[in-house]
Amino acid sequence: MMNQINLSIPLDRDGEEPIYRQLIRHIRMQIESGSLPAGARLPASRDLARQLNISRISVVNAYAELRSQGFLSAHAGRGTFVAGETPNGGAAPTNGHHPPVVEETPTTPDRSIREMMRLGRKPGVISFSHGSLSPDFFPVHHLRDALNTVLDRDGAKALGYEPPEGYGPLRGAVRDYVSALGIRCSSDQVLITGGAQQGIDLIIQALVSEGEVVLTENPTYLGIIDIARTRRIQLHGIDMDQEGIRLDYLENFIIDNNPKLIYVMPTFHNPTGSVMPLHRRRQLLNLANDYKVPILEDGVYHEFRFEGDHLPPLKALDDTGIVIHVGAFTKMLLPGLRIGYLITDSRHYERLVRVKQAADVATSGLNQRAIHLMLERGMLAQQLERNNRELRRRRDVALQAAERYLPPGSRWNVPEGGMYLWVQLPKTGPNAAELYITAVHMGVAYAIGNVFYTNGCGSFRIRLNYGTHAPAEIEEGFKRLGRAWRELACDYEAIDKSMLL
Repeated sequence: MMNQINLSIPLDRDGEEPIYRQLIRHIRMQIESGSLPAGARLPASRDLARQLNISRISVVNAYAELRSQGFLSAHAGRGTFVAGETPNGGAAPTNGHHPPVVEETPTTPDRSIREMMRLGRKPGVISFSHGSLSPDFFPVHHLRDALNTVLDRDGAKALGYEPPEGYGPLRGAVRDYVSALGIRCSSDQVLITGGAQQGIDLIIQALVSEGEVVLTENPTYLGIIDIARTRRIQLHGIDMDQEGIRLDYLENFIIDNNPKLIYVMPTFHNPTGSVMPLHRRRQLLNLANDYKVPILEDGVYHEFRFEGDHLPPLKALDDTGIVIHVGAFTKMLLPGLRIGYLITDSRHYERLVRVKQAADVATSGLNQRAIHLMLERGMLAQQLERNNRELRRRRDVALQAAERYLPPGSRWNVPEGGMYLWVQLPKTGPNAAELYITAVHMGVAYAIGNVFYTNGCGSFRIRLNYGTHAPAEIEEGFKRLGRAWRELACDYEAIDKSMLL
């Protein structure tokens, strides 16, 4: 058996990448290069934490992840060792020569964190982690009346299959509806989907083959990360600034690679809440046209605006057909109905219809007819006005509560619409994943920032949905969150002091 070795690991303490992720990356790199040979004994977690002047939990998490990946093995009473074989089944390299590591198909980031977030569903927990509005926003009585009217009017026809393209009158209503946003299209360019998520998935299936590359903002919508993993495509995140996706980084990546699609959410981006200004929207369209890369525009939050200037969707600025626009009525009206739509030109439309037909034959005819009737009655405009007025009120309560209760040094956006506060916790205390269990015990939950990144960053980020709770619950939830951070920060300070003794 080999003696314990000393690890040389440079850490970027000010970067976005979590410390434990940096440990995983450096240790794995040393194993794959042969610097850490099979059988080498690693320092105990307490010793390595003291050596690097970091919290022990970061080392424990890194060792656990490397064991689950097959790079390390642990033996009770003896320690942690480099495994005798690599996860690919071959012998661990014994010198510096090794085959290049091929980037693996994306996995949902930090699946253990995703599982941990399920704890937020416990009774009594004020959860800000959801991606929808609270039920008190939903026009249940209007839906009941619409369903009854449709069944009385159409009878059994309302319960049969609709064409895969969607219920004809609804497609026409969508055409008229998006024209108010500046999007010019015919009903033959509208495809009704089972919510925006299905629309995104259909486009991925139709345009991107397994192993090919899709570009997105980093951080990005969790749903596109899940789709990428399921469809086995490569999802590459491009960093953002205050105005959205960085076009210089985007262009450099396009030049060196061959992406098949760009996915963006330009208005009230999830999770950051940012809005891409008009000049960058035009620059993005020009770049996409120059390199012939289609854009998938996710517009589900486009009309969740309660202050500031209304900006046209990318599709409204598109005069070449480079943009495929996805929207839905579910976020603003009734999530459970799962009625969305996509708009594209004839280049992709027929292929998308075939993929849609193979996926589910047709979207619920009864739900389509009910949504159509609600649109015809002007219910959507009324509901949007009500929702946005209430969202602004809850946003203001959340901002005031953040000032009062979140730890000193925290930073957050001030959204002009949408449903989310994107919070940066101070790096002097626990990160978002470390804080989560204590927060749940205190009766509050949130979305952990890591899960929205394609590269494991965002360890001190959290997303808080102020649209899920009434003002009094928002106030109480933020109070619990601040108390949880203070309690855990004291524990971490005590641990760090003990390591220095």
